[in-house]
Parts: sequence; structure tokens; C-alpha cells
Amino acid sequence: MILKPQDVYVALKIVSSGPNRPPYAQLASELNMSASEVHAAVQRAEAAHLLHGPKLKNRPNYMAIEEFLLHGLKYVFPAEHGVVTRGMPTSYAAEPLRSKVAQGSDLVPVWPSETGTVRGVAFAPLYRTAAASAKRDPVFYEYLALADALRDGRIRERKAAEGELHRRFQQANAKHKS
Repeated sequence: MILKPQDVYVALKIVSSGPNRPPYAQLASELNMSASEVHAAVQRAEAAHLLHGPKLKNRPNYMAIEEFLLHGLKYVFPAEHGVVTRGMPTSYAAEPLRSKVAQGSDLVPVWPSETGTVRGVAFAPLYRTAAASAKRDPVFYEYLALADALRDGRIRERKAAEGELHRRFQQANAKHKS
């Protein structure tokens, strides 16, 4: 079993969906993927222990996801930068970090997008449909931006992303237990 970037993408969508995981068809529609791609991603994420199995409705394994994001993501799926382009801000240039981290004068990381309004340096997302999917789901967008900060951020951005993810995962885990 080899974990793919879209497996993390799907797992973060499930995390952002709250306590009731949407059906595969709905996830596929919201992620601009096929239902079979989503199903395969869920199976791989489950095999990697990022999601609990069917007995627990493939609920996120928050501790495992957090550990993987904090300690493995940047090594397994490192950031890939491109040319200056228009796109959708990510990493420290998007919420929730944008309001917490001082912005410098450098061009910000963006997911290339024809409808993007920000000029920045191309930053390859975990999955090619991230910009379109994130536009429709602000919570999912924030999780993807936090993951990108962990993939490529400087220490200040990484620490801010780590703290924010830890806080969110603790809250979500507490809701699942109650």
C-alpha cells in the first residue's frame, strides 16, 4: 500500500465535514473526483490508520492524522514551487494563518487557478482540484492551507499551523467522544 497525496486530501475533507462523514458520491462531487477515486483514497487512508475502519464509519483518527501531518507530510509530499502566476492563496497567505503570521513583501504561495485573483508563486496542491473544491468549502480550505504550511513553511508558519491543527483536532476528537 502506497499512500498518495489525494488520500490526505480526502482525509482532510472528511475531517472538515464534521462528525457525520458524507457518502462517497457526495465526497466525490465536493472534491471534483470520481466516487471510485474517493473510495480508493479512503481505503488507503484506512490502511495507513488515518481513518478508522467501517465499524467506526471511517471516522478520522485525529491523533494519527495530526502525527502524520506534523512529522511526515513534508517528507512524503514535499512542496513543489513553480513560476509566478495568478491563483488562490495557500499556506501562510490563507486563513487561518494569514491573520496570525506577519506577511512579508515576498510573493505569496498560490494554487494556480484561472479564476485566481492573487499574484504569487505557484504551489502545487495535494490534489489538482484543490482550488475549485476549497472555494466551495471554507473549512476544508483552511485545513488544506494548514497542511501546505506544514509542507513548506518556515519555522514560524509551521509552529502556527501545528498549534492551530492541534487545537482543531482536540476539539473534533472531544466532540466524537461525547
